[in-house]
Amino acid sequence: MLYQPLHKVMGRHCGYLALVGAMACGASHVFIPEHPPDDGWEDKLCDVLSKERKLGQRLNIIIVAEGAVDIHGQPITATNVKMLITERLQYDTRVTVLGHVQRGGSPSAFDRILGTRMGAEAVLALMEATPETPACVVSLDGNQAVRVPLMACVERTQNVAKAMDEKNFAKAVQLRGKSFVNNLETYKQLAKLKPPKSVSDANGLHCKEEFRLAVMNVGAPACGMNSAVRAFVRMGMMHGYPVVKILEGFEGLVDNQVKPISWMEVHDWVSKGGSLIGTKRTTAKEAGIEKVAKALKNNRISALLIIGGFEAYHSLVQLSEQRAMYPELCIPMCIIPATISNNVPGTHFSLGSDTSLNEIVDICDRIKQSATGTKRRVFVIETMGGYCGYLATLAGLAGGADTAHIFEEPFTIHDIESDVEHMKNKMSGGVKRGLILRNEYANDNYTTDFITQLYNEEGKGLFTCRKNVLGHMQQGGVPSPFDRNMATKLASKAVDKLIRQIHENTKGGQVRTDSPETITLLGVIRRQAVFTPVQDLAKETDFKHRIWNKQWWMVLRPLMRIMAHHESVYEAQGIQLPSEDLGGEDWLV
Repeated sequence: MLYQPLHKVMGRHCGYLALVGAMACGASHVFIPEHPPDDGWEDKLCDVLSKERKLGQRLNIIIVAEGAVDIHGQPITATNVKMLITERLQYDTRVTVLGHVQRGGSPSAFDRILGTRMGAEAVLALMEATPETPACVVSLDGNQAVRVPLMACVERTQNVAKAMDEKNFAKAVQLRGKSFVNNLETYKQLAKLKPPKSVSDANGLHCKEEFRLAVMNVGAPACGMNSAVRAFVRMGMMHGYPVVKILEGFEGLVDNQVKPISWMEVHDWVSKGGSLIGTKRTTAKEAGIEKVAKALKNNRISALLIIGGFEAYHSLVQLSEQRAMYPELCIPMCIIPATISNNVPGTHFSLGSDTSLNEIVDICDRIKQSATGTKRRVFVIETMGGYCGYLATLAGLAGGADTAHIFEEPFTIHDIESDVEHMKNKMSGGVKRGLILRNEYANDNYTTDFITQLYNEEGKGLFTCRKNVLGHMQQGGVPSPFDRNMATKLASKAVDKLIRQIHENTKGGQVRTDSPETITLLGVIRRQAVFTPVQDLAKETDFKHRIWNKQWWMVLRPLMRIMAHHESVYEAQGIQLPSEDLGGEDWLV
């Protein structure tokens, strides 16, 4: 059945929801107020839809933002678009006006943590304010809490409306900020039917450039991997570079499981979980450095992107150390962190960690419901993450946990006793349920079973305790919009970096470079995406426990304790952002 869904989304005269939604679901077309289509858009839309059907694509999603207009300011509605497609193409087309259902039900883990952080920051801003302090807006820029002058925000919003009234749509897009501009440009490139004829054939298999880009997954599967592969493949072909996929990580590379990948092969990968090109935990050293070098040479790979977790990062460190011995390794390489554990150095967020947090928080909500129904029950929940306590801490903050035991913050029997006494006092009051989170490798002796038994013993006559080991269900099924869009944006940036390094280091038709700047990790640090040489990150890494020595989220633990009525001190994290910095790049949306 050929089906043509049309979705109308809210947002009034702002196309943010429609644009980011289009990126996250791989929509064929999006209409937003800030970027209206040119004259003749009806013919172009029908032509594209017709060609996509001939290529075998059976489903097309079109998103129409509330307030969408054409270049002359005439409204474009979902009903108009449906009538156009039905009359000209005779496709079965349905309209869904999402309306207030978009406001959602249970908030996501990100929204809960955002609300908590911003609420705490607002209180601190008020406490620090004087009668002369101008009003500010507390918000999040990347992963940095910021305080922005209120009137500057109001003025900017008014300028956007003014530009749209004057039909100066290019200015309106710019006023939305760098993030909006980059989202729009990235979407336009990825949504194309095929790469430009000037640089490639329709499938992207025969490109004008001779240098080949390669992509592989290494480590455990993580949601967002496929979104990153899709963006890397298509953006590479848009620049005229052929792209190959390496199946099953480094094991596949040394076994010559290197295959061409086409433009249309990845068209629906943005919403798929797991790894469609396969992934293994085997590191480069375990596969054999010499074999890896030989395989890179035999397959004529000029630049390599690895999407994966700590094994992927460790592999790049190993390859960087062997460049002097193996010239074949002297090509540009980059890793995009993808692991639910979020334990890779050089980034505040890894692909897959947001999806995993949503899964954990959703489970915690259901467990709390069970605890509330049975009355006076405590649940001890064990999360994954290896030695990294990110999942336990952030899930504890988002899920309203009483405490979260992690490896990075050593705890003793006295700390557990104090938590038990706190639970007793809580149960004696009005709250009749408790939630304790524990990272899987938090402590060799104070295991999940031990803590459960201790609470059961000490809570006799007051409450009972049960344990729940979440296991691999934490990996999630369908990637969250957060993971999809971050993967897309980071992969796009990685393509640009690798291609630029190919140009800068080509001599005599060969790419050769041993610069540390050409073997990097691309991560999100506070307000920006940063390429960091893996050799520099290796100095800050605890390889025994597979964690970074700079865990940014540790500053949130006091906030989690305060929310659970423990005594703790939370320090202000926000910075004052000048009005001229408004609209900076935000890598989280």
